[in-house]
Amino acid sequence: MSLSSAQQSNLVERLSAACGGQYPAEVRRRYYISGPQWAAAYEGQALFHAPVRTPVNFEQVIRAWGELGISHWCTHDTDVIPTPDLMSPRQEEIVAAIGRALREHGVRCSMVTCETFFHPVWVAGPAAESPAVRAYAVRRLCNTIDIGHTLGASFAVYWPGTLGYMFQGVSDETEVLRHYAAGLNAACAHDIKAAARHKRPTLKHCLEAKPFEPQAEILLPTTDAMLGFINSGLLEHPEMVGVNPEYLHELMWGGAPRAALARAILAGKLWHFDINDGYRLKHDVDIAVGLVNPLDWLMVLTLLRGHGYQGPFNLDYKPPRTTSRAGVFQFSFPAAVDRFITLWEMAGEVASDPILNDAWKALRQGAQGLEKADADAIAAANAELGTLHELIAHRIFQVLIGQHKNRVYAL
Repeated sequence: MSLSSAQQSNLVERLSAACGGQYPAEVRRRYYISGPQWAAAYEGQALFHAPVRTPVNFEQVIRAWGELGISHWCTHDTDVIPTPDLMSPRQEEIVAAIGRALREHGVRCSMVTCETFFHPVWVAGPAAESPAVRAYAVRRLCNTIDIGHTLGASFAVYWPGTLGYMFQGVSDETEVLRHYAAGLNAACAHDIKAAARHKRPTLKHCLEAKPFEPQAEILLPTTDAMLGFINSGLLEHPEMVGVNPEYLHELMWGGAPRAALARAILAGKLWHFDINDGYRLKHDVDIAVGLVNPLDWLMVLTLLRGHGYQGPFNLDYKPPRTTSRAGVFQFSFPAAVDRFITLWEMAGEVASDPILNDAWKALRQGAQGLEKADADAIAAANAELGTLHELIAHRIFQVLIGQHKNRVYAL
C-alpha cells in the first residue's frame, strides 16, 4: 500500500516523537549555536547530484531558527545578496530586510563570511596572479565587514578553499600567501575604521582550513597551517586573526580534531568552531554532529568545556539529500541541535564523574618517592596504573550509553 504525502509526513512526526530527547526552544537558546543560511538553504546539489529540494530565502530560515530556538544566524555575502547587487543600493535594501527579520524573530547575526570560491572571478582564487582580481577581493572583504557591523555580527570567517593549484609551477606559493595576507591586512585595517564608525568592537577574523577540495593542492590545508600563517610575520594585525576549525576538515586528512583544537587553545586562537561529522580520508560529507563519531564528539566537548570555550558552535552541515524540504526544519536541524546539547551535558558528566576523577588524579600523581630511582624501578612501581588508561576509556563509553546511571540491558 502506498502512502500519501500527508501520511508520510505523519509517519515522520510520529517516529520523531517516539525518538524523544527533544528540547524546547527556550532550552536551545541557552547555547551559543549558530545556524548558517547556506546549510538550511542547501538543495542537495553536489558534483554528481542534482538539487532535490526547493529553494528557501533568508526570511524563511531566520523564522525557522527563531521557532526552533537556534539563537544565531550567519551567512556568506552572496547567500543573500546576488553578486551583481553587492556594493549597491539594492544591497542596502536587502541588509535592512535581514535586520528586520532578525529582530522580528528574536535571532542575532553571529558571523559573516565572504564567498571567494563560487563565482568565476575566483577561478584562480582570491589571491590570484591578476592584480584586478586581488583588488576586487579586497573590496568584497571590506564590504562583508561592513555588512557584519550593520547586522551586529561578532565574527568574520574566511575559507580560502581555492588558495592552491591544480598544476605545479603556475605560481610561486610564497607569492600567493603574501597576496592572501595582503587581503587580510586590508580587511583588518578596514574593520578598525568600520568598528570605530559603528562604535562597536572589531570583528574576530577567523581562518578555516580544509585539506582537500576544490584545488588539487591546498596551501593552508590544516588548522596548524593556519596557526603558522598567523604567526608568519605577514599579517599586520595578527592579534585580530584566529582560527575557525571545522571538525570534519580536521578528520578528513586523518588527524584528530580534539588534538587540533587543543593546539588552537594553547595558541589562544580558538575563537569559532564549525560542528559536523563524517569519516576519515573521505570527502566533505558534512553529516550532522554525533551520527558517525559520537564518542569522539563527547571527548571534543569535554575538552572544550574543560578549557572554558565561549565561542559559537556553528552548524556547518548539509541536511542529507534524502531529507525532504519539510524534514529539514521539522527534524534535521532540531535533532542536530538536540544531539549537540545532549553531548555537551554528557561532557559535564564526564568532567564530574568520581570514578574518572579518581583515575585521572592517580595517573597525574603516579607512584610516589621515586624521583631518584632507576628506569626499571619506576616502570615497576607504576605498572598497575597503566590499566587505568583502558578503564577511563570504558567509563567514558558508559557515560555515552547511560550505564553510569545504572542503565543495564536485559540479556
